[in-house]
Amino acid sequence: MPLSLRPERIKRYKDVVALLIKYGRSDLVKQTDLDIAGGEHAQALATTMQPKAEELASDLEKLGPTFIKLGQLLSTRGDLLPEPYLEALARLQDQVEPFSFNEVEQIVSTELGARISKLFAEFDREPTAAASLAQVHRARMRDGRLVVVKVQRPGVRETIVADLEALEQIAEFIDAHTEVGKRYEFSNMLTELRQSLLRELDFKQEASNLRRLRTSLREFERIVIPEPVDDFTTSRVLTMDYVTGKKVTDLSPLRLMELDGPALSEELFRAYLKQILVDGFFHADPHPGNVFITDDNCIALIDLGMVGHVSGAFQENLLRLLLAISEGRGDEAAEVSMKMGESKPKFDKHDFEHRVANLVVQHADVTPEHIDAGHVVLEITRISADCWFRLPSEFTLIAKALMNLDRVVYTLAPDFDPNAIIRDEATNILTRRIVKSIQPGSVLTHAIEIKEFVERLPTRVNKILDAIGNNDLKISVDAIDERIVLDGLQKVANRITLGLVLAALIVSAALLMRVETSFRILGYPGLPMIFFLLAAIAGIVLVASIVFYDKHPRKNSGGE
Repeated sequence: MPLSLRPERIKRYKDVVALLIKYGRSDLVKQTDLDIAGGEHAQALATTMQPKAEELASDLEKLGPTFIKLGQLLSTRGDLLPEPYLEALARLQDQVEPFSFNEVEQIVSTELGARISKLFAEFDREPTAAASLAQVHRARMRDGRLVVVKVQRPGVRETIVADLEALEQIAEFIDAHTEVGKRYEFSNMLTELRQSLLRELDFKQEASNLRRLRTSLREFERIVIPEPVDDFTTSRVLTMDYVTGKKVTDLSPLRLMELDGPALSEELFRAYLKQILVDGFFHADPHPGNVFITDDNCIALIDLGMVGHVSGAFQENLLRLLLAISEGRGDEAAEVSMKMGESKPKFDKHDFEHRVANLVVQHADVTPEHIDAGHVVLEITRISADCWFRLPSEFTLIAKALMNLDRVVYTLAPDFDPNAIIRDEATNILTRRIVKSIQPGSVLTHAIEIKEFVERLPTRVNKILDAIGNNDLKISVDAIDERIVLDGLQKVANRITLGLVLAALIVSAALLMRVETSFRILGYPGLPMIFFLLAAIAGIVLVASIVFYDKHPRKNSGGE
């Protein structure tokens, strides 16, 4: 697609192209370079890359909300960027200058249909946080309920649409004309970014995610999910409970000592296993900034703009993969990984199996009791790209979620072993999946299918028995047609015989050339010349038959 350089888009195109030129050079080394270096050399190489990675994160922040979200998406692409870049982009600070309270008041009044002073008993003029998509204000409702009000930034939707248009055309150009584009499929990545941003811009969707996750995790008493206030929520304004607490990363060592870190870590990890492997709906961005420790020592999950959805078949394969990783079974991990994606034309199956198996075994050898499942899953995405294998976007989203989850639980309990929880929960998860499969809707569907089968079974059995009794039972077997084989053999035998006759004519003619006779053709004995002529004509006919008329015999239809 040609780039439509409309005047209002030229600056954005220039910004994107400048970014590609700056960071698309060979100094952006691959993760495989770090893997090959190994040990202290890899650590030194990663250290040299860190300043450039931080610079990329800073440049993306300056370009605005779309590029901040793009950086956060890239932080999940271990197949595309090396570890220092992933870490730098994961720490992108989505903090910008707040917009004025007059604009906040105008948006809230327009969306909720009344002035702020009528809707709330108190409403802080200064935001508690200001991000690229929205900013958050504390408030108190008329009934005394403490809430936070999330207000979408003015004009952000139009800005994102314009940025996505520029990125989309550049991505299509790269995919169509470069090897790296064909390997990593940037257009698909941009589609994922577009869907994620549109969901985050719809605060009604985030409110729905909050309600759904609250229902899903109600059995976990120490997990807190803010409850949205439906009557005070629209697509641009979200009102929900105010959670008092601090981010996990902001806790002091003394506060951490007061917590029951292992118990909190275990409950959080089990909650995520249930979300991903049982419910098929999970909070996809559990980085430490979105995980709070409340004043009553519970864990609060906030910011549900980014969620993931997982199908039943994918859940089963993911459970098998996590178990294989936790137990160090590399061959099985490679086999399951291939069931979760699809190969590209240049897919190297042997290399993929070998590298995934080695990855799992190496991690098992280094730390048998603490295999970092999130890191291994992310490494598998990197191997898949190198081997031309496409894994679904859910795979990378889960890998990143597991890595962020590891950071949280290790902050709370440095000795926590998530792989022990995976093994312990495997039986419970399978039980949950079985229970889920026998819900009333599923049972009714299976019952209808069984009923139809039972109703039709007597009729079908009678037809089979009647056919056997009347000697009308026929079994169709797709075998080689012997007539075709015999025709081919006969053709070969005929040509061999004809070849022998021609050879005999030529030998006879050569012997007769020594016999003197008065009958001559062109000064040579006549009879040998006739034999030579017959042999030549027959040889030409045989060659023509072979060249022009030899075809694969057609198989006769079943009716013949």
